[in-house]
Amino acid sequence: MLGPSELVKTERLILRAHRIEDIDEMYAMWSDPAVTHYIGGKTFSREEVWARLLRYAGTWSLLGYGFWVIREMASGDFVGEVGFHSLRRDIVPPFGDRPELGFALVPRAHGKGFATEAARAALKWGDLAWGDQETVCMIAPENAPSLRIAAKLGYSETCRAEYKGAPMILFARRGAKDALRQAGLPD
Repeated sequence: MLGPSELVKTERLILRAHRIEDIDEMYAMWSDPAVTHYIGGKTFSREEVWARLLRYAGTWSLLGYGFWVIREMASGDFVGEVGFHSLRRDIVPPFGDRPELGFALVPRAHGKGFATEAARAALKWGDLAWGDQETVCMIAPENAPSLRIAAKLGYSETCRAEYKGAPMILFARRGAKDALRQAGLPD
């Protein structure tokens, strides 16, 4: 099974496991209202970001998947985070055991294609690790950039729902082998 210590590289990015020393850059990102506007609508305290860092490590340990830090390959700069989680969200219909894709980028990285590039790499990792596993994601209806990214990644809307009092669109994406079979192509 592929693990968090494995580096995932794209043309411009490196995805790697979180480290304790990432906390300051994580906090800077999660305390920025431009980042959290569509992700719960409130910024996170340093304590909440620390809990997030620990959750990332726990997800890898218990579920065999999780989130990576995204760094720009050329500069080494922190770009954001991407990966999968299982939050057991109280939402109808429930996500069940399907991994949920998520991503967040620092504002200076918005509009450069980094989110799509990083999410594609995470999904490729997931396809190698799980094959037929369907993944899901949840996006606020007014978050046009993330809706465009979901479409590029092959996610299809499954329904509209409410989560913590806010409207959301729920999406699903077939695993690579299942999608190939559905299209009548060899896997």
